[in-house]
Amino acid sequence: MTKANDAGDGPERTADGHHVVIDGRKWRATDPSIPDTFRQELVDELMAARRAVKASEPDARRRVNDAKTALGERGTPWWEERSGEGFDERIAAAIRTLVRKRSETSICPSDVARTVGGDSWRTLMPDVRRVAAQLADDGQVVVTQKGSAVSIRDARGPVRIVKGPSL
Repeated sequence: MTKANDAGDGPERTADGHHVVIDGRKWRATDPSIPDTFRQELVDELMAARRAVKASEPDARRRVNDAKTALGERGTPWWEERSGEGFDERIAAAIRTLVRKRSETSICPSDVARTVGGDSWRTLMPDVRRVAAQLADDGQVVVTQKGSAVSIRDARGPVRIVKGPSL
């Protein structure tokens, strides 16, 4: 076992860094490749969702699951290959979590790619757009361009993603 950093701050980590140890129990660590600003947004939404669970709000547990999946703490391990159905679920969870957190504004697909992709985020843009299209089909998000709803499959150039009616 090792400490989280040289100063000894934070929870104890396993030697491979994939897990934290809290009260003798191993928990999957947050993906360290998530940029700090996006990580903080995900953590903020996780804390809000946990408060919603305590208040017995509907859909609160799904919000917790989405935030933990987006952080890499659930689902396909973040240290494994970044592709496949499990990784698509992480992309979807990151989209849902970020649009909930920014409910009054919108997110850019690149925000999601940066959150789940680390240094290779640019290569994930087609995957993020594909997953966003599926979420738009389900009404969970709305994709806009210059303020108007568009199909992300047909849109060329920059788009934004906002919370949809069924989220």
